[in-house]
Amino acid sequence: LFFPDAAGMPCRLHLAGKPCRRANCTYAHADTSLVKLLRRIDAASKTLDVCVFTITCNEIADAVVRAHERGVKVRVISDDEQANSTGSDLRAIADTGIPVRTDAASTHMHHKFAIVDGATLINGSFNWTRQAVLGNQENVVIARDAKLAGVFAKEFDSMWGKFRGNEYAGRGGGGNRA
Repeated sequence: LFFPDAAGMPCRLHLAGKPCRRANCTYAHADTSLVKLLRRIDAASKTLDVCVFTITCNEIADAVVRAHERGVKVRVISDDEQANSTGSDLRAIADTGIPVRTDAASTHMHHKFAIVDGATLINGSFNWTRQAVLGNQENVVIARDAKLAGVFAKEFDSMWGKFRGNEYAGRGGGGNRA
């Protein structure tokens, strides 16, 4: 998948598989790169491990939360500095009960990957931000390859253990969404 999405952000009705009845709707009504990414996250049925530098795209954060609400075991690792930045969705994600850990290091946790059901890898340069969707030259590869996903799962599990004690707790305040 390639970004930026020239068509813009997707219409929420289109995302929900419903027809949009707004005559002047300026949102995308096509299967953009973001829509394809969201559908892959929405397809998670057992596990979703997310390891990304930051999440500020509300549509992606909402998909992660929807997975949790469906009973999918979701875990998130992110960069500690980015977790508290303006627009970060990590607080809202943690507020739902999804376990979130950060690196708590002077360097950055700069990975950008997710593993869906232990068998599908989502990986690329793409930061999970609105700017990446609309402005940056980015890429995402979605590989349905259990062996490759397993290599990334091993890295995720290693970091999950390493960052034990760096739990990012929700405050019950609805997050820091901008």
